Amino acid sequence: MRMRPTLSWTPTGEPPPGTTDPEPVVDALSRGRVLVLSGAGISTESGIPDYRGEGGSLSRHTPMTYQDFVADAQARRRYWARSHLGWRTFGRARPNAGHRAVAAFGRHGLLSGVITQNVDGLHQAAGSEGVVELHGGLDRVVCLSCRAFSPRRELARRLEEANEGFAPVAAAINPDGDADLTDEQVGDFRVVPCTVCGGILKPDVVFFGENVPPERVEHCRELVRRSAAVLVLGSSLTVMSGLRFVRQAAEAGQPVLIVNRDPTRGDRHAVTRIALPLGTALTTVAGRLGIPVDETADQAGPG
Repeated sequence: MRMRPTLSWTPTGEPPPGTTDPEPVVDALSRGRVLVLSGAGISTESGIPDYRGEGGSLSRHTPMTYQDFVADAQARRRYWARSHLGWRTFGRARPNAGHRAVAAFGRHGLLSGVITQNVDGLHQAAGSEGVVELHGGLDRVVCLSCRAFSPRRELARRLEEANEGFAPVAAAINPDGDADLTDEQVGDFRVVPCTVCGGILKPDVVFFGENVPPERVEHCRELVRRSAAVLVLGSSLTVMSGLRFVRQAAEAGQPVLIVNRDPTRGDRHAVTRIALPLGTALTTVAGRLGIPVDETADQAGPG
């Protein structure tokens, strides 16, 4: 029997209380060499929903797993129909104040790096450089047979041509760019193959049930080792792919600070959790540091 990946966690014991004072983040950033680890919560103010927060998509939607995608042609049909529709909205998303603040911290030399669990490309669109996309990016597509990469916009064009008039109304768009559609809405949606070898195409993202490439994990571990502190932004830290870096930092005696309105799986490893919306918290931090947040730097998202 195929096991489902860990999608949620239940706190044990009394969770550490959160605070609404962002001063600990100000102090950490003023010392420099802070590593940012961001999750879906930083993109909610850009119109991309969270997985697990209030009204999060996991309450109605189970993300595609790697095992289902590879093994089941009908699952791939459903995925690409839903993802193709979701891409139209997802690709129009713009960075918000939280993304812009992170970019500003980087420009002022306060960060040792940015690791994001998101696949939306909004950190880069806001001007952050050297972002490590832990779970990949929706703006790229890879062939599972020949490993050729191609731009998502090229695949979107091919899918448009193969499915002329496909325009169902989605119930919602999810953090992975997947739109909520019924089987009837998916209908006989046509999936296109790799133009190089005819193989199966997959977005260059890490699906649930799939491993993050080991070399990417080691790169992130090295970033943690070179940092003075880790700042977690908008992540519940439910899955081990992000939590392991928090544990690594805590075990090394590096302070971990979390900005997330709800309790997280990493709270017991953190010196504080600031329970504020990301845009509000990071704009306040930037103001206290005397750092302007450049609203003119915004570019389009991955589309």
